[in-house]
Amino acid sequence: MYEVYTMGTISARVPDDLEAELEAYLDEEHLDRSTAIRKLLSEGLTEWRREQALERFDADEVTLSRAAEMADMTVWDFAQLAREQDVTWVGPEGLEDDLDAL
Repeated sequence: MYEVYTMGTISARVPDDLEAELEAYLDEEHLDRSTAIRKLLSEGLTEWRREQALERFDADEVTLSRAAEMADMTVWDFAQLAREQDVTWVGPEGLEDDLDAL
């Protein structure tokens, strides 16, 4: 069984220096222009989703599990990402409660 993907078309004007960098990327990665642009767009949107999830998580707008879902990551992977970005989800009041419980 085969899945059929439909694709939209995006057209954009880019500065000459960005186009030259894209051409270097195409040569280095041995990709055609459409595949390379899809790959770069996907990677950029993945990074953007993670940044948005980290920002909302750091602002206490979403839970750890919801932020992981937003970032399309496992909870453990998102927790590691938060740690790498110095985003702390245990506030001083939570830590004090935990210490008092001991």
